[in-house]
Amino acid sequence: MFHTKRRIEFADVDLAGFVHFSRFFIFMETAEHEFLRSLGTSVHYHVDGDEIGWPRLAASCEYLRPAKFEEILDIQVLVKRKGNTSMTYQFLFRRGKTLIARGQVSSICCKVHPLHGLKPIPIPRAIADKIQAPKRRTRKKNE
Repeated sequence: MFHTKRRIEFADVDLAGFVHFSRFFIFMETAEHEFLRSLGTSVHYHVDGDEIGWPRLAASCEYLRPAKFEEILDIQVLVKRKGNTSMTYQFLFRRGKTLIARGQVSSICCKVHPLHGLKPIPIPRAIADKIQAPKRRTRKKNE
């Protein structure tokens, strides 16, 4: 689990002073980048001369309460799923103890080649070993 904070800036809000819905996607991306930097990597880097990136597979956000200009949101980043080539993050946005929004982003680890485009690859071991995913719950026989 990773935490970061974000102060709502004037550029984040609409005419009513509420955070525009699209800004939550920027907040999720920024929090993801901070999470990856905390692991000593980046969303864009090089391994053995190959350019590595994390293009998005899906993104969603559910808005529960409005957030306003100059409020400070606590953003919690959780690894919901770690696959061989992909990651799914969950983001929880709180003002104090109040849940404001929750979002989810899935991305895939790819080699980025200027002529051949994107090629999915296994998450490099040096990164995969640092990321803890929740253990899958197995059903007991009588559940």
